[in-house]
Amino acid sequence: MSLSLLPNALTLLRMFAVGPLVYWLWVGAYRAAFILAVLAGISDLLDGYLARRFNWISRFGGVLDPLTDKFFLISTSGMLALLGHFPWWLFTLVILRDGLIIAGAFYYHYRVTRISRAEPTRLSKLNTFLQILLITGMMWGLAFAGAEQLWVAGLVYIVAASTVASGLQYVILWSRKAREHRNS
Repeated sequence: MSLSLLPNALTLLRMFAVGPLVYWLWVGAYRAAFILAVLAGISDLLDGYLARRFNWISRFGGVLDPLTDKFFLISTSGMLALLGHFPWWLFTLVILRDGLIIAGAFYYHYRVTRISRAEPTRLSKLNTFLQILLITGMMWGLAFAGAEQLWVAGLVYIVAASTVASGLQYVILWSRKAREHRNS
């Protein structure tokens, strides 16, 4: 195996880790779930670093990495919501935002002009980071019972605000790009 495939291999491992992670949440093995989530986060940082540092960037990895992040976030927050630890209203808001972004991208790609590369905004990256922080914070509290975390309760509302702001930002950006393309 060429070392240049290492970032994609790490991403695939992270994707396959979601199944055990969700299962461990379901059966109450919170420490194992928390440790696996932390390892997944480290692998996400590592694969991004390796891809940028050594220019091992591929179109496959550029699509797979954000899809894996979404798969991780939706699966874990969905399971935490089923277990009563993640607010359903926030889970619904996150799903609606992602659906809006996907629908807008499909519309733009097929009705305006082809999208060659997905480019998340800084606000979207911040929103993803905050969602990961919230989920791992919740898992930390479950893994180490009694670890009182008022910051997690506050983070729920920060994630909600960044989710709405990021969704609106995409609507504005893609609408502006569509107008500019039609006027050129």
